[in-house]
Amino acid sequence: MLTVMERCFGERYTSTVSDGGNVFKKKVIIAAVAATALFGTAVTATAADNPGLVPKKVWDSKADKIKIGLVAPMTGIFAVLGISQRNSLQVVADQINAAGGIGGAKIELVVRDGGLDPVASANYAKELAGDSSINMVAGPSISSYYQGAATYYEAAKKLNCQPAVAALDFTDYKYAFRSQDYYKDTLTALMTVLQKRSIKKFGMIYESGPTGTDFDAYYTAQATKYGLTYLGWEKITSTATSHNAELQKFIDKGAEAVNISNNAYGAYTAKAAKELKYKGILMGGSGAQNIAFHETGGDDFAGTLMAAPNYQWPIRDKSLWQPGYKAHTEAVVKANGFNTGVKSGATSPNGTAIAADCLYAYAVAANKVRSLDATKVRDAMEKLDIPAKMTPSGVRIHPGPEHNLYQADGINVYEWRKDAKGWYTIEVNGVSRQAAACPEAGWIAKTATGSPLVCAKVSGKLVYRAG
Repeated sequence: MLTVMERCFGERYTSTVSDGGNVFKKKVIIAAVAATALFGTAVTATAADNPGLVPKKVWDSKADKIKIGLVAPMTGIFAVLGISQRNSLQVVADQINAAGGIGGAKIELVVRDGGLDPVASANYAKELAGDSSINMVAGPSISSYYQGAATYYEAAKKLNCQPAVAALDFTDYKYAFRSQDYYKDTLTALMTVLQKRSIKKFGMIYESGPTGTDFDAYYTAQATKYGLTYLGWEKITSTATSHNAELQKFIDKGAEAVNISNNAYGAYTAKAAKELKYKGILMGGSGAQNIAFHETGGDDFAGTLMAAPNYQWPIRDKSLWQPGYKAHTEAVVKANGFNTGVKSGATSPNGTAIAADCLYAYAVAANKVRSLDATKVRDAMEKLDIPAKMTPSGVRIHPGPEHNLYQADGINVYEWRKDAKGWYTIEVNGVSRQAAACPEAGWIAKTATGSPLVCAKVSGKLVYRAG
């Protein structure tokens, strides 16, 4: 199997061109890049570890209910995140309940609206951590909010899973799992893309907090290894509605790329890039799924790169979708519909599969040890190895001692494009299937054993050849 790594945030290119209705940037000719043995190479699970797309009742827990807490922004400018998390958790809960529950116990969600308020988020986390009837908690979202909440979870030995915390080292926590790409994997992929595109200078616009701090430190330490000059971090506040001044500083310094916030605030940087006619690359994380980015960035958002564990929604060929992801996304849309941008027409499902993975992994682990004891379930979660084809996210789940559900092999990079039919993405650093033609001449890939490959046109067809 071939692997091509693409990843991260949004990119912009030197000039906009039109090709058969496609709007994209010129610099997208030589794409990207190399990577790791991706989740498509996962070894088939044994019968004991094979939960299928829905974990079914295999034992008797002697319990009536399993309560799963959620602390997330259900109102305010980032409500789309909390609502999406709740919807995906509910879809999985309904499926498992219909299949007999976890050990016969039916799943019930307990939702708290943390808004974008660190105090409220911490208080709700404290409440749920101290509630012995709560089996696991998802959230609060955002690394800085979680950092405070983690103290309560650890003290109470409360199992928790975090689908929106990219920073922080989870080896520091005994009862926490992360169902989000780890920031070091994200930034490594980003810098690899920049290197392959001959970018030399880049900077970062991000809000203050642990995520920005970790990003900044990693870029500072690693950029030169990729032949890059890191121009530093322009800090923004959660109340700022214009990032023009911050972006202009990087334009003046000759920045060819800018890392934008993974949270909703990144949309303001997309807006600034449009207003300042920035011709460089914007790089974003999975937050660039949020159609607010398309709404504020307009057609200029085309060419943006987005790194995410797996986001196949805008890929038009559904035959390429992972079975578990396809089943989950279709169930989410059937139950909750999808979002549509008023101005951009961009769409996103009203759910987020990485949140669903939290509950899915919990159910599989509880079934494996036939217990609801938090420590026993935690130990079982550490040892999970579930193939990508089964999970709601379409990403292989194999946490290991660092408690990240996904490893570097589960990270994809997508490029946003727009044509007469609307917005869509192509993978530029994701899994390349052996039978599939490579996307564009000049793209670089690697075999599963690490041998270099280059996309070339042979007899009128694009194929990978030994590099």
